[in-house]
Amino acid sequence: MSAVADAARRRRSRSKVTDVAPTHEQLLDAVRSAATVADHSELRPWRLIEFRGDDRLVVGRSLADAGGAEGHARDKLTQKALRAPLIIAVVVSPRDSRKVPYWEQESVASGVAHLLSLVLDDEGWGVFWRTGVLTRAPEVAAAHGLREGEQLLGWLYVGGRDGDDAKPRKLLDPEQFVSTP
Repeated sequence: MSAVADAARRRRSRSKVTDVAPTHEQLLDAVRSAATVADHSELRPWRLIEFRGDDRLVVGRSLADAGGAEGHARDKLTQKALRAPLIIAVVVSPRDSRKVPYWEQESVASGVAHLLSLVLDDEGWGVFWRTGVLTRAPEVAAAHGLREGEQLLGWLYVGGRDGDDAKPRKLLDPEQFVSTP
């Protein structure tokens, strides 16, 4: 089995992480690797927003605003953004192209997010991808400074691993998902 296949089989979402995170430089190195995803016409139709420290509260507050949360519910939703020391917002930032439709550009941005999570996991970090019904709410877009035409795909929450899962990952039966004409 190749190193990539082995890394993919080991990867798992880790919803509980410690307060240590990759440095900005380590993140840039991981992004450099993730940016090798297939990208028709090399449009690079994506960008990432790095949230650390109190800046993470922008994520929580925007979700609370979008959901109309008040009081204790608002505080609880806002605090969820502090579950990891690093939050990376994944944004599809489409480019004008006659050859590459929007859906393909969104797929590239999603591919970067998936590959980035695999790279970070393989480097020993805990990662989970958070999405939800409020991901594309106007309040969330405004709080993230999204430009016209951009859309948020979700957030990668990144931190140190809280122990190592000894339980092996459950692999699917590929015969159920591969067919012939």
